[in-house]
Amino acid sequence: MPLSLEAVHVSAAALPVIDVSGLSDPDPAARRRVAAAIGAAARDKGFLYIVGHGIDPDLRAAVFAQSKRFFDLPEADKLALDKAQSPANRGYEALRNQTLEAGAPPDLKEGFYMGRDLPADDPRVLAGRFGAGANQWPAGIDGFRPVMEDYYRALVVLATRLMSGLALSLGLPEDHFAAYCAEPIAILRLLHYPPQPANPLPGEKGCGAHTDFGGLTILAQDNSGGLQVFDKNTGTWLHADPVPDAFVVNLGDMIQRWTNGHYRSTLHRVVNMSGGERYSVPFFFSGNPDHVVACLPGCLAPGEAPAFPPITVEGHMKERYATTYK
Repeated sequence: MPLSLEAVHVSAAALPVIDVSGLSDPDPAARRRVAAAIGAAARDKGFLYIVGHGIDPDLRAAVFAQSKRFFDLPEADKLALDKAQSPANRGYEALRNQTLEAGAPPDLKEGFYMGRDLPADDPRVLAGRFGAGANQWPAGIDGFRPVMEDYYRALVVLATRLMSGLALSLGLPEDHFAAYCAEPIAILRLLHYPPQPANPLPGEKGCGAHTDFGGLTILAQDNSGGLQVFDKNTGTWLHADPVPDAFVVNLGDMIQRWTNGHYRSTLHRVVNMSGGERYSVPFFFSGNPDHVVACLPGCLAPGEAPAFPPITVEGHMKERYATTYK
């Protein structure tokens, strides 16, 4: 992997824009056409843009507006919500708290995590299940919580629909991942990146090169640019420039594991060279914690053995989180 922070601009042929509205079409052939396009992108780089997703653009704009309001709070107010005090890993993450790229300086970003809000007496919370618990909400930002909760619910629906497309792309029934999508681990994360320093430390960047841990990531980004995707075929980084009204969708390590490497979880990073502040909102959909991830039917070539043993979603997520958090 090259150490340079440079990347090249590519056409939509390299990172395709797919209209996923057909996944809701009553015609099975229309759904299969969308699924085929998703499958082709999954086998290539594991990255694609989606349009026709049905997410209200006003809701998305409200999420970005509320995100900026949160990150504009005084540092003391944000640190009062430090996720270190949350057993569920919810709340504020300070600048340089995470190191996603081994051997690189800590990431030049700050974040805010939220998920499904569960009360203290919920059996999953009492049992200490991974990521189960209550959110920490900022005080004094009118509308923040309802906006984020509305958006979170909408993204769970969208992710579930995309999983049905993935199932079809693999030659499986559309409802193959229904149990995986029930009561899922899903995290909404607000991110703020300051500008790249004029004289950064070697390898210092907004977000180090990494693959995502879970199933699907659905990313909303502002107009700053900075997201880069590694192309193994050419050994170069590709800009995933913002596309109006589109989300960037990428596959995580769980899907790569599930498909024995036929669908890709691809390295990506963020280098904020815009000269201004950058905001993005990734939604990480990881599925039901008890669901077992084992090599899927049809994903083994003759004589090929599974590259990974079966593991639960919760077990997989615990393993991956341990690699980037002490």
